[in-house]
Amino acid sequence: MTSLPPPAARLSADEARRIALRTQGFMGAPDRRGGVRGVLRHLGAVQLDTISVLARSHELIPYARLGAVGRKAVDEAYWTDGHAFEYWSHAACILPVEEWPHFAFRRRAYRSRPHWHHDLSDGAYEQVIKQLRAEGPLTATDLGGAKNKGEWWDWSESKVAVERALMYGEVVCTERRGWKRVYDLAERAIPDAFLHDELDDTECLRRLVALAGRSLGVGTRADIADYHRLKGEQVDAVIADSGLVPVTVEGWDKAAWADPEALATEPRGRHRTTLLSPFDSLIWDRARTERIFGFSHRLEAYTPKPKRVYGYFAMPLLAGGRLLGRADPAREGRTLVAKQVSLDTPKAIAPMAQALLEAALWVGCDAVRIERADTPGLARELTAAIAAA
Repeated sequence: MTSLPPPAARLSADEARRIALRTQGFMGAPDRRGGVRGVLRHLGAVQLDTISVLARSHELIPYARLGAVGRKAVDEAYWTDGHAFEYWSHAACILPVEEWPHFAFRRRAYRSRPHWHHDLSDGAYEQVIKQLRAEGPLTATDLGGAKNKGEWWDWSESKVAVERALMYGEVVCTERRGWKRVYDLAERAIPDAFLHDELDDTECLRRLVALAGRSLGVGTRADIADYHRLKGEQVDAVIADSGLVPVTVEGWDKAAWADPEALATEPRGRHRTTLLSPFDSLIWDRARTERIFGFSHRLEAYTPKPKRVYGYFAMPLLAGGRLLGRADPAREGRTLVAKQVSLDTPKAIAPMAQALLEAALWVGCDAVRIERADTPGLARELTAAIAAA
């Protein structure tokens, strides 16, 4: 690792927590004028995922920060007027279009490595590019079908070709339509000012490290690397030139870096009481979440049902700057069902009731039902709090 100069600041654990909340768009007045696009630019990446129980994760991200933004308006804000594109960052993410040049290092890496296990016949790649040029934007279905007749991973040749073109940067995903990627040629979809691979790998990494630090406020080397899924050594190579400064944080056993702007003023203000998507960038890193909030959480959607502790898509409750519990939501007609609720303190009952009622209203439900709770009496008390609200 890079040897560190003396720390620019010594932060308490509470100061680091408040900095993280502010830089992730929670603490202080929300940027309602910037709206969903402002949230995206502020975070730098919004993760996509196929799971939809309350809503899809990319809808839950602005909801948590702004409140009940119309779900149709969320998608329109992301995908219209060329403001964003989808690419591999922390995972499959929506990214602000101005970040296109920063991922030139990743596109070059994909182009230089051997093709993955799907083979292509001669001319298949060129045919997809030709079809997009003539007819695009198109889905994989439009291009001839996404799958062969085998298992789900048995992609058709046109799907393999267009995904390869996406990784290389010749094609870009410009929106999701019925959860299908819509592909277009990058030369059409990306504004000329950003459509280039002129930045060398070092400059790409320097900018992504700086952006990650700005979005996190304060973080360890691993935190910063994880934001856009960089390697630790890639962070080491550029962090001294990133503009981030070394700090120490009470209770953290690893060196940390901070954005100077995050240190300039004390984080103040309130935030919405809300349920968080497990894919929210405030909590998507389990180790960081436990370090900052003292809250251990993991997504159990891919855990066999008998082994789940908190539920399929348990959403942490953010209230008063803390993570105070979880609710695993589902929808039955116009009823939002909390299939399982766990709270760390009785003081979280009122905030959980508020969060469930607001979420229900947002998704068009007019009732909330508590199905199960992990402590005696909690379901009854929570039901009473919901009724009294």
